[in-house]
This record gives sequence, C-alpha cells and structure tokens, in this order.
Amino acid sequence: MFISYQPELKSMFNSLIFDADGVLMDSMPCHADAWVRTFSEVGINIVRQDIYDIEGSNHVGVINLIFERDGRKADPEMIEKLRVRKRELFLKKRNISPFEGMYDLLKELKEQFHLAVVSGSDRPIVDSMLNEFYPDIFEVIISGADVTNGKPDPEPYLKAIEILGVKKENCLVIENAPLGVASAKNADLCCVAVSTYVDSEKLSRADRIFPEHAPLMSFLKGLEPLDE
Repeated sequence: MFISYQPELKSMFNSLIFDADGVLMDSMPCHADAWVRTFSEVGINIVRQDIYDIEGSNHVGVINLIFERDGRKADPEMIEKLRVRKRELFLKKRNISPFEGMYDLLKELKEQFHLAVVSGSDRPIVDSMLNEFYPDIFEVIISGADVTNGKPDPEPYLKAIEILGVKKENCLVIENAPLGVASAKNADLCCVAVSTYVDSEKLSRADRIFPEHAPLMSFLKGLEPLDE
C-alpha cells in the first residue's frame, strides 16, 4: 500500500528522526521473545505479533496494554519487576543486526541533515545497539526512559525536536510501528513508514508507506536538504 507523497516535500527537511527497532535494527523478534517470556512468568500468554502491534511504546506502555488486555492492572512494583526481567532476557539472548546498507546511508545523510533517534526501548538497550551499529551518527537520542508519556503520545518526538532546536515543518520521521506513526502524527510531523513487522494497513496514518527497506532507503538517499 502506498500513499501519494508530494514531490516538493523532498526538499523541505533539515532533520531526520528515526525509530530504532525495526527501522535501524532488525531487533523486534528479540524484543518480542523477551516480552513473551517475561509475561509468561506472571501468567499472561502472548505471541510475537501481540508485541509487534504495540511496538514503539515504552516499557510502561507495553506492560499496561498487555495487562489491560488480560483484565489485570500492573502496579508500579510489578512494572519495574517486568521491566528489569525483560531487559535481562533481551541482553542475555540478544540476536540483532542492522539493516543492510543503513549505516553507510546515514553516514552520507549526516553530512546534510540533523539526525536523531526516538525509541521506546530502555536507555541501556538503545545505547548498546547504537554504539555497536551506528557509532557517532546521531545528534540526539531519546529512549523510552527519557519521557513521561511514550508513543503514541507526541512527547517523544516533541522532545527530540526541542533538543535539536529545529522547526516541526522541517522534520521527517521514519517509523515502522503503528504507535510510532501515531506519535509522529500527533506531534504534527511528516512521517514515512516501512512495514517491517506489521501489515501496511496498520500504518495508514503515515504520509507514505514502504513495503521494505530498499525503497525506503532509495527515497531517503534522494532527499535534498532544506536550503536555509
């Protein structure tokens, strides 16, 4: 599924803000497996797709959404317990890799655009992945722990824009998750999405949807920086 994209938008940006998991790294299966195991230990059975559908939310959001679906409520002590356990499982069996060609592309884009990351993952997880696969690329990194309200709330993207010191209309968000797209659009930002783990129909609020990374990367490579 593609949504028409106005040609003039290709030259109106000076800042690109990326989600991490599913956009920069092929990491969501590992995240999902860690969550599946974590929730099973407190008697809640889910599958990977349950996590993919709410990807982008921080750990508080994920836990609350899954508990609500199970007719339960997680208190702060339970949330912290599950957060720590999920992170432990993720880091213990981490099996992730960057999407092919993305690092080289970002090295080129860095010469012309401000680059930032907005992720729902915990700070140690985000930092470990970016330090390993994308060192010295991003000016600003927002993790799930850096905001009070995670995606789909606009706060994560608005915080990144504030720190970058740029205008909303000059920012392009690159997402792959329904809640992430919602967060960007709730912040009144232009957003393109790649349907890495969910059907494109679930990303319908994005300004354009790419079926895979290759056309997304071609699009990004063709962007012309804003003439300031």
